Amino acid sequence: MPDRIYLDHAATTPIRPEALAAMQEGFKIWANPSSPHAEGRKAKQALENARERIKKALGWDGEVIFTSGASEAARLAFDNANVMHEAVSTAEHDALHHFVTDRGAQEIRFDQDGLINHESLKKACEPSMAAGNVPENRSLVAVQLVNSETGTRQDIDTVAAIIGEYSGILIADCAQSAGKLALPTTAGMVIVSAHKFGGPIGVGALLVKDFAMLKPAGGHERGYRRGTENLPDILGMAAAIETCDWHTTADQREAFIARLSRDRLTIGQQVDYIVPLVHPKMSAQALLIRLDSMGFAVSAGSACSSGTLKKSRVLDAFGVDDETASRTIRVSLGWNTTPEELERFADAWVKLT
Repeated sequence: MPDRIYLDHAATTPIRPEALAAMQEGFKIWANPSSPHAEGRKAKQALENARERIKKALGWDGEVIFTSGASEAARLAFDNANVMHEAVSTAEHDALHHFVTDRGAQEIRFDQDGLINHESLKKACEPSMAAGNVPENRSLVAVQLVNSETGTRQDIDTVAAIIGEYSGILIADCAQSAGKLALPTTAGMVIVSAHKFGGPIGVGALLVKDFAMLKPAGGHERGYRRGTENLPDILGMAAAIETCDWHTTADQREAFIARLSRDRLTIGQQVDYIVPLVHPKMSAQALLIRLDSMGFAVSAGSACSSGTLKKSRVLDAFGVDDETASRTIRVSLGWNTTPEELERFADAWVKLT
């Protein structure tokens, strides 16, 4: 039986060897970075060095608050932002969307081209005062740069400009784009997750333009987070983000998409590493079973919701009809995906009946 082929990198991607090596070194620096003794100071030096390396690799000139991942970063932002109003796009990741809407946040809809509807965005920002001051009642607005289920890419600079007209703050979820696309420097806050770009699971960061956007929340991370920093994983995260190579070229990924273009679900501008496919007959659940038995690991929607038989909330937000959504799966590529693996999947896909 041929080796299995993993094409669910949007859920999590294998750890890069550079990250694993960095973690192993990190385990040798076994001390709390907040401790005043020599061992603690050595750990603190390694932590701060990793922070600067990550900022440089991401091109971020603001602050970096290490977290246990994207979910904690989102909660930290919304729990502690100096804002009075919250808004979220209808296609955000479940971990953020459910948390924020349960708090009564206003939702922002999309146009048919998959882009944020500007009038809906403006309405969500209306509680904020007009630009020109830094109002106490400004809004915090969450929008993904790249959608985790469809690969749809937002015009995030335009979104940020509209939010800025109302003196609001954009928090951009870049879990699916960090290490692959440039960060949106127009965002006030950015969410990143290490295991999406080849770092370890269980570490991420909230990037903040200015600490003044947040209320202090704990004794670690400059007073903005509770809990001892996970130094080995942070070192692995730094090593991973500094290594952004692919085993496939952009041309090879585009050729793969072109071969499957007949069945690709097209929603706006999409990246070349998240490919939603619609089978003409088979249901998503049947496809997952068949492909798994053939040696392919793919998914239907995000990892948080792929086990449910309900229609994807994200596809619904993008206006995909129920029948099409029921036959849609997600193929996602990673740093170690090879051209041969893409060819084998494409061959298998066209043979499915």
